[in-house]
Amino acid sequence: MNIKSSLFLLFAFTLSQTLQAQTHTKNSPAKKLTTAFVPNGKWRGAFEIKPGVEVPFNFEITKGTDQPHLVFLNAEERFEGGIVKQTSDSILVSLDQFDNELAFKISGDSLVGTLRKQDKSGTPLAVSATRGKDYRFKANGKAAAADFSGKYDVTFKSPAGKEENAVGLFKQQGNKISGTFLRVTGDSRYLEGIVEGNDFYLSSFIGSGPSYYKGSFAKDGTLTGEVVSARGNTPFIGKHNENATLPDAYKLTYLKEGYKTLDFSFPDVDGKKISLSDDKFKNKVVILTITGTWCPNCVDEASFIAPWYKENRNRGVEVIGIHYERQLDSAYVRKALSRFREKFDIQYDQVIAGTPDKKLVAESLPALSNFLSFPTTIIINKKGEVAQIHTGYSGPATGKYYTDFVKEFNTEIDALLKE
Repeated sequence: MNIKSSLFLLFAFTLSQTLQAQTHTKNSPAKKLTTAFVPNGKWRGAFEIKPGVEVPFNFEITKGTDQPHLVFLNAEERFEGGIVKQTSDSILVSLDQFDNELAFKISGDSLVGTLRKQDKSGTPLAVSATRGKDYRFKANGKAAAADFSGKYDVTFKSPAGKEENAVGLFKQQGNKISGTFLRVTGDSRYLEGIVEGNDFYLSSFIGSGPSYYKGSFAKDGTLTGEVVSARGNTPFIGKHNENATLPDAYKLTYLKEGYKTLDFSFPDVDGKKISLSDDKFKNKVVILTITGTWCPNCVDEASFIAPWYKENRNRGVEVIGIHYERQLDSAYVRKALSRFREKFDIQYDQVIAGTPDKKLVAESLPALSNFLSFPTTIIINKKGEVAQIHTGYSGPATGKYYTDFVKEFNTEIDALLKE
């Protein structure tokens, strides 16, 4: 074969291969270049609690040591939400503390989904989120009319007409405002929002249900507002008063006449009965906390009691967490209490006493009179007698109320240990 023939054959072969490649490309589906969605960063979320009513919240997704974690941001608090699990088109965040989950579909740089129970019961709540937005409420550019920081006497009025006294605590910088409402049963935890003119808007979310307060301040130091929820609105009124107080938390719940101690025998998650008469508790100061994993104020109390116990257990003190849970089947109780124990590294005893109904608490602890709140903390002296009962819990969001409680708590324990 001569050179001219060889070149012709080479050209024909090359042309054939090129045509085949072009035909294959034309008839084959185009391959999309995909980039993995990375959820890390700050987000602004919003719940639609009813048509036209949006409750905003902020969170951050951070890269953990093994899996990404979601952290809720409310005022100065960073509250651990849960592990972020991601597929190609969705994100699921298990909010184990409250047996809830956030289920999102990825849509560009936004998320759209629902807040729902992990067992899919109940009615899900619509939620969306946008990355990179660190504001909470959308400002309209109107400056705050004044600095409304301070304490307020507040009265909430239920739909049934029942009135409840509270203390409003507000801190304002420019048009940003944070605060909480301190009630006999506990506080509203960390609320964050804005002031525009005389109007204020506050919200909070840590995984249970969103909280939303709105209202107006007046020049005469009064305020009016309402708590807005999917079930309805609860109005409140208030007046600026730096001496605003609540009833003494140590005098609200007490023992019935003729009683000096509490007599109970409740099982732990393994079915083992625990009682104050057990040898483990004899000649020791014992702290009983009437609690529930579903209760945000109980979460705050556990975050204090758990590390406190680890530091003080060798001094002759014990703690028993008496739980009243929403479900009592063994699988649910084990799951709920195990998660609670793991989250706060609880090393004291936990027992199951019933469901969170105040009447059932009174029946299971018949020596108690006027039980009002989860949590309630009871301190037992070395003789096995009730020394102190504290109704409710003033968490870190209450500032001085919280530090005062911690000081009083330690003072009482120190005194009882010396007896």
